Amino acid sequence: MDEKPKAPEATAVPPRVLSPAARRALDEAAARRAAQGEPAPLPKEIDGRGGPEPVRYGDWEVKGIASDF
Repeated sequence: MDEKPKAPEATAVPPRVLSPAARRALDEAAARRAAQGEPAPLPKEIDGRGGPEPVRYGDWEVKGIASDF
């Protein structure tokens, strides 16, 4: 019961030293992500079912009938 939690500084893993090739690859990936920007908004659904999708909540949907079990 006298054990105290270790300080975060003592348990922290020191940062890894990356090779120049790895650093260059990370920089290129960051540049690609920045250039990609925000994704285009999805078009509005026409004659859709309305409301949230039932499969988002762990339910199953088969031929338009949702069931959960």
